[in-house]
Amino acid sequence: MEIKWLEDFVSLANTRSFSKSAVERHVTQSAFSRRIQQLEQWLGVPLVDRSTYPTTLTSEGRRFRETAEEVLRLLYVERSQLRSGRLRGSGAIAISTLHTLSISFFPGWLKLVEEGFGEINARLITDNFHDSVRVFAEGDCDFLLTYQHPRVPVLLDPERFPHLDLGMDRLIPVSAPLEDGRPRFNFQGPPDRPVPYLAYLPDTFLGRLTGIVIADHGADLNLAHIYENPMAEALKVMAITGRGVAWLPGSTVRAEIAARTLVVVDPAVTVEMQVQIYRSMEKTRPVVERLWTYLKQQTPLAVVA
Repeated sequence: MEIKWLEDFVSLANTRSFSKSAVERHVTQSAFSRRIQQLEQWLGVPLVDRSTYPTTLTSEGRRFRETAEEVLRLLYVERSQLRSGRLRGSGAIAISTLHTLSISFFPGWLKLVEEGFGEINARLITDNFHDSVRVFAEGDCDFLLTYQHPRVPVLLDPERFPHLDLGMDRLIPVSAPLEDGRPRFNFQGPPDRPVPYLAYLPDTFLGRLTGIVIADHGADLNLAHIYENPMAEALKVMAITGRGVAWLPGSTVRAEIAARTLVVVDPAVTVEMQVQIYRSMEKTRPVVERLWTYLKQQTPLAVVA
């Protein structure tokens, strides 16, 4: 049993719509439906009456809803108290961020900040887009470091959670090169030879943004979906070995492009995304205030593509 199954079920009980809850939970509808089914299989009873519209809960579902809500409440409260106590005791600044940014952006950015601010005792909490935002919004860390794009927005109240723009990155299609330096794959090939596509999971930030880019250029791209992985670094390795085309943040492939182990397939099929940092106005400490004041004075201060 997984906590996210309980969160999915509570969302469905509130929205009474698989499609609305899938959007709320940042997953595809088929993936959301699978997770509800997994919860039902674990419990051994049906929770949802699928013969009605809007969606209704069975008698077992109505009973279990109260249990699920109480279990989640207790878990969240206990986690928040444990994390808050650890932060107060350690003096560390906790930053919730995406796996990709923790590797490609954070080390260089931290070095620049420390040159003017002084040494920072930082603790990163890495997760997917949805959960990193949730962890921050629930008060379990001091800052949120994330990508942002208008079509995949960070849905936080700007009055409660102000942000600073740290710079821009770019999602670009790359592949291994041929011996003559040209991309091994190109989007202008014959229809019977689709380009092998190395994809993110669709419920990740980069997966959703890549999906938008592909949809916008759908008629011009001939892709065969051959591989999925939520991690940009894993897709990069597959691309370097010549397995296909992957859309990767420029900050993650700067060295590979310079070394010509990866080349840009088509510079027209790219999209820019901002790197932003958020803080909460409701939860603060002196060290957080000092760092935020410094960042406001120095921004933009970033290492991006």
